Amino acid sequence: MNYLAHAYRFLDRPLFAAGTALPDWMNVIDRKNRARRQYAEPILLDDDPSAREFAAGVIQHHDDDHWFHGQECFVRMSTQFAVELREYLQPELGHQAGFVGHISVELLLDAALIEREPDLVQQYYDMLDSLDAQLVQTAANKILRKEVDKLVWLIPRFSQERFIADYVDDARMQYRLAGVMRRVGLPPLPDITQWLSAARQQVYSNVDLLLP
Repeated sequence: MNYLAHAYRFLDRPLFAAGTALPDWMNVIDRKNRARRQYAEPILLDDDPSAREFAAGVIQHHDDDHWFHGQECFVRMSTQFAVELREYLQPELGHQAGFVGHISVELLLDAALIEREPDLVQQYYDMLDSLDAQLVQTAANKILRKEVDKLVWLIPRFSQERFIADYVDDARMQYRLAGVMRRVGLPPLPDITQWLSAARQQVYSNVDLLLP
């Protein structure tokens, strides 16, 4: 699951919703510094209620992912997408096809939520803008094994970029996927916008099977 699918049920609880984003934010800041479930669980007993609420969101992220990745619909669709994408990529890049097939289901699920409720993406970014980034960073550092100081910079920039809104358009999603390829060190993608259009319809048709 991606940012919006993790958070959309909890937008009235900003710190909890922010906690659902921490594992993915750490993939941007420091992929080796994981916000693992076992690190968050002890913080549920912390004296600080803000830290407890944030840690509960981190645990929710892991609960969601465990459920989502075990769903037959996700496994079937991500496998099908990987097979289809191999026709667009060089033969030796099967690992990239698998990765793109996997994340395409997740990003298109966020797009499906926006299509279903167009105001949702604005509500999500309003929630992010309401956060005290320093408070979030302090709570995160109770969970992370290695202290970070970049969340106070990342959170407002993440909100300003508003990239989740781009997932509803095939060309803009291609652009965002290109950024992901650069970040994880995979080769650039060819033009897959035609494939994205067909994949989008499949995810939209199965959205209720992909949501907890």
